[in-house]
Amino acid sequence: MRRLFVAGNWKMNLVRETGLALASGLAQACPKSHPGVQVVVCPPFPYLVPVAGAIANSGVELGGQNCSAEKPGAFTGEIATAMLQDVGCQWVILGHSERRTLYGETDALVARKTATALASGLSVILCVGETLAERQANQTDAVLDRQMAGSLEGISASDLSRVVIAYEPVWAIGTGLTATAEQAESAHAHLRKWLSVRYNAGLADSTRILYGGSVKPQNAKSLMEQPNVDGALVGGACLKLDDFLPIVRAAQELRPA
Repeated sequence: MRRLFVAGNWKMNLVRETGLALASGLAQACPKSHPGVQVVVCPPFPYLVPVAGAIANSGVELGGQNCSAEKPGAFTGEIATAMLQDVGCQWVILGHSERRTLYGETDALVARKTATALASGLSVILCVGETLAERQANQTDAVLDRQMAGSLEGISASDLSRVVIAYEPVWAIGTGLTATAEQAESAHAHLRKWLSVRYNAGLADSTRILYGGSVKPQNAKSLMEQPNVDGALVGGACLKLDDFLPIVRAAQELRPA
């Protein structure tokens, strides 16, 4: 049975005081690693170091929200994978829909970033998902196929073992809309089938696929109960402990120690 995975993407939110309070509260609630549920927080870059301190020796892991595909050098404003590792990151989010839509990141660039992150020793949360127009045009599967093929170009089966896929229907991010459990399961099953064809059935079965898109305490359990939904990439609901912790607890109920 796949270990569930719950990640909180703070995006461009919180400041040191509120971020440390959130991280400390989460660390206290998750004092040690849970065998059935992996918990990760991804704060903005300026707060990686203090948050790393707040969650040290707890069951919570640290991730970055993005990285450069380049080695350290003259790239003003960018973050190298070695820098993320240096401050304690084990994970990095790549290909998030906001990076794709707001900043024009292509599948090819996401693939380069993914290869760089994996080569450096980081594990990757790789995001894919369709827009509302694409879903209404019945293009969801085609969009997912294209993004998976492009974003995983050159990624070997052995490398894929350190990749978690996050399905994010763009139309459900920050809108209050959420894919139904059935819609999420359908997309996740399609992604797992794609992995089976592109790699192999064993790797497809072991790869975790998260749902991201207005996950809340009220819908988290019903989403994670689906056979192919292996956790959640949480946005707005991860910014308050009273919202994020119930999502973690729902996962723990589904995968008790």
